[in-house]
Amino acid sequence: MAKTSRSLPQTLRHYLVNPLALGYLGVVLAVCLWVAVDAFHASSSGDASFAGVWAVLVTAPTSLLVPFTGPVGLMAIPVGAVVQAFALGALYRYVTERRVHGTENGVSGA
Repeated sequence: MAKTSRSLPQTLRHYLVNPLALGYLGVVLAVCLWVAVDAFHASSSGDASFAGVWAVLVTAPTSLLVPFTGPVGLMAIPVGAVVQAFALGALYRYVTERRVHGTENGVSGA
């Protein structure tokens, strides 16, 4: 059976809209919101904070590929999050579709 080709938006939706990828993006969003709140409070108190490191670490290793210099460096966090969510979504689809196809053919995973 021939596979149908998908457009780029369909491929992104196929791999990004699943529980694993959306959960990861939710965690990244929560960490980035926490960093923003902490940065606001640290700026008002005059105390330095290393909370911004968590936003980089939660999207590592993809976010570490871009040098953090200037505003372009801030793009590494959302780009890293989307790339890793795509990879997690591909892994999720591979595992779930493999399980479904295995049980259709009478092959058990146990």
